[in-house]
Amino acid sequence: MNQSKKYGFRTSQEKDNWRAEITRRASATKTIVSKKQDGFKTEAEAAEWAEKELLAFTAKQSAQNKRHAEKRKK
Repeated sequence: MNQSKKYGFRTSQEKDNWRAEITRRASATKTIVSKKQDGFKTEAEAAEWAEKELLAFTAKQSAQNKRHAEKRKK
C-alpha cells in the first residue's frame, strides 16, 4: 500500500494481466477495495492508472465530506 494511511493502492498479477485496486482502511485490521481495474499489460500501466484514480477518488471524497459538513452545520 502506498500514499496515506487511509487511502492507498495495490497492484497484483494474474497470469499475463495486471490488476490495480484503490483501497481504503476501514479499521486497523480491515481493508476495503473501493475501485478496481484489470487487464493492464504491465505493472507500470496499472500503477499509473491507480495513482491517477487515487487522486481523483480522494478529491471526490473530500468534496463530499465538505458538503456533508455544511449540511450538519445548518
